[in-house]
Amino acid sequence: MAGCSITMLTPNRIGEYGGRILYVEEQNRLKAISLSVLGSLSQLLVTIVMGTTGLFVLTFFSDNNEVSFTFIPQVLSNTLLFTSLVLSFFLIMFYLRIGWLIHLMGKARILEKPLKYVKLLDQFSGKQLLRILFLSLVRYMAFILQYMLLLSVMEVGIGFILCFWLLTIFYLVMAVAPTIGFTELPLRATATVEIFKLYSGNILGIQAAALGIWLINLVLPAIIGSILILGIKITKENEENS
Repeated sequence: MAGCSITMLTPNRIGEYGGRILYVEEQNRLKAISLSVLGSLSQLLVTIVMGTTGLFVLTFFSDNNEVSFTFIPQVLSNTLLFTSLVLSFFLIMFYLRIGWLIHLMGKARILEKPLKYVKLLDQFSGKQLLRILFLSLVRYMAFILQYMLLLSVMEVGIGFILCFWLLTIFYLVMAVAPTIGFTELPLRATATVEIFKLYSGNILGIQAAALGIWLINLVLPAIIGSILILGIKITKENEENS
């Protein structure tokens, strides 16, 4: 929650790491950053792979030939799919071979100093990396099901399976699009409408669902996180005064 608070002021939520380490002992904070990066990489990998799969399914296996993302020119749509496939492949290789990559980069003297802070990642086995990936998938599915529930409550009227694949593409767009905290809402609303309006005319319901997800998953945790950070600051000041 502290991470959510700080991330509201930084591009693409990179400030989340700073908030997370506030609750880690000072001597372990650099290690904690490297572990947070690994967790974020795992989450990004799941998002990219699922989004790419969604693009592939709806491009080649959609029953309705008129809904192949008409808001995207065909050439751009194919380019997006190809780029996503290539990115998925390299992310999988990078993630599963992260220890080997660190070892390889360690041979370059110029990288020797910064790499000492991520050496910890070299200790993860393939089984542990897959376990982290599975947990990221569970978290991803929680967000997907949450969004599907809100869309259902707003009576958007899209089938379960179709809604699932559309949401994988939505989260793919959000993963690669540049955003900063509060400016994320307009992009969320626009992306959701552009994707879902091909299958539903309930634009207001689509926008309301986007707003609800933003408030529940970002704004509310950020408010609570701000209170927690304020509590840490007050505690430290009292300790210094005493």
